[in-house]
Amino acid sequence: METSDVVVLGAGSGGENVARTLAEAGRSVALVEALRVGGECPYVACIPSKAMLRSAAARHDAARLPEFGGASVTPDLDEPAEAYRAAARRRDDLSEHRDDTEAAKGIEAAGVTLVRGRGRVARPGLVEVDGRELAYTDLVVATGSAPVVPDLDGLDSVPTWTSDEALAAPDRPATLLVLGGGAVGCELSQLHVRFGTTVTLVEAGPQLAGKEEPSLAALLAQALREDGIDVRTSVEAERFERTADGRARAHLSDGTAVEADRVLVATGRAPRTRDLGLDLLGVQPGDDGALRVDDHCRVAGQQHVWAVGDVTGIAPYTHAANYQARIVAANLLGGDRTADYLAIPRAVYTEPAVASVGMAEAQARDEGVDAVTAVMDLADVARSSTDGTGGGRLVLTADRTAGVLIGAAAIGARADEWLAEATLAIRARVPLSVLADVVHAFPTFGEAYEPPLRELSGG
Repeated sequence: METSDVVVLGAGSGGENVARTLAEAGRSVALVEALRVGGECPYVACIPSKAMLRSAAARHDAARLPEFGGASVTPDLDEPAEAYRAAARRRDDLSEHRDDTEAAKGIEAAGVTLVRGRGRVARPGLVEVDGRELAYTDLVVATGSAPVVPDLDGLDSVPTWTSDEALAAPDRPATLLVLGGGAVGCELSQLHVRFGTTVTLVEAGPQLAGKEEPSLAALLAQALREDGIDVRTSVEAERFERTADGRARAHLSDGTAVEADRVLVATGRAPRTRDLGLDLLGVQPGDDGALRVDDHCRVAGQQHVWAVGDVTGIAPYTHAANYQARIVAANLLGGDRTADYLAIPRAVYTEPAVASVGMAEAQARDEGVDAVTAVMDLADVARSSTDGTGGGRLVLTADRTAGVLIGAAAIGARADEWLAEATLAIRARVPLSVLADVVHAFPTFGEAYEPPLRELSGG
C-alpha cells in the first residue's frame, strides 16, 4: 500500500493544478488518470476548437479581402476539403497530437506521483487503481464530465461524432447535422460551414446559446444563418435511419427530414461521478450527477473529500475548474479560502463572439435585486466601422440600490476579450460612478461601455 497526503482522481485542468500546487508546497500527492494529463481541453476541446475556428476565420476573411481593401480582387483559395486538412494539421500540432507525454513528464517533475488507470474508492481513506492501493488523508474528485448522447431511436445506427471525435478527425464531412445549439454546437457548426460543409443546426429550445440574453441569441442565430448554416430552433430530432449509402436520415419534429454524412451530438455533458465508489464514503451525487460542494469546495457532509471542475455542476468551464483548484489547494495547505462565483465569465467563440458574466436583469429581479439594464449598439462604436465587423450589442445590468454592476452580456467582435472589464468590475464591486468615469482609448470596442454606464450611474 502506498500512502499520500492527497489522492486526486482525474488529471484534467483542475485536478492537475491541485496536484501540482500541493506537490510544489511539499505535500505528497498521487494523481490518478486513465487517459491524458491535462484532460480534454488541450487535446480534444478548448485548444483544438479555437485553433480550428481561427483557421476558419482566416479563410473566411481571405475571401473578403477586397471588402477590407487588402486586395483589388478575391484571391484564389484551394478546395475546402484540402484547406480543412491543413487546418487539422495545425490543430494537431497545437494539441500535441493528443499525446500527453510532455504533460506527464512535467507533472512528475513537480513531485506528483502519476498513476495511470481508473481510480475507485475501496473504503474510506483508500483508492484502488487496477489492484494498486493508494491510501490518503484527503481525496479530491476532479473526474470532469462526459458527452450526453440522447436515447433516440436509430441514432446508434448512423455515423455520429461527439465533439471530442469531431476535433480529432482529419477530414470534414460534406454534410453535417448538429444536434444542440449550445456553445459547442454553434462553434463547430461555424467552423465546418466555413470549410464548405453543408450544415444543419437543430436546437430543441427556443433559442441558441442556452439561457443567454435572448436578443444576443437572436443575433447569433442571424450571424450563423448569414454564414450559410440552416439554423432551426424549437425543433427536435425524433428518430434516425441509415440510408442505403450509409448516411444518416433524421426525422425532425417539424415534419421534415434531413440527410447528412455525419451527425454531431452536442446535446450537453454530464458529471463523471458513476462507479467511483463514492457511496462508500456516504457521498450521493445529485440527480444531475454532480457533487454538491460548500464554498470551500468541500463535498457536502465530508471533512476530507473535495471536488473541483465539471463534477461540481457549478460552472463547466476550464477557467472555473482552475479557480476551484486554487481554492482547494489553498485550503489543503491550511488556508480558509472560499469561492465566489458571482463573476465567472461564459463565452461562445463564434464570429461574432458571445460573452457574458454575472446576472441578467430577470434573474436579478427574481432574487429580489433592484435591477436595471442599459443597452449599447456596437454599430455606433467607431471600431466596428474600421474593422468591418458589422456591429453587435452590449447589455449591462446594475443593482440600482447598491450602485454596482451585476451583469454584462455582449455579442460582437472579440467580445470574449473586452468583456473582462465587466468581469473585474462585478467581482470587485466597483461603483458605477467610477466605471462611468473610465476613459477608453479611441477607437476600441471598450468604448461601448461608456454610454450605458453613464446611463446606469445617472451621470
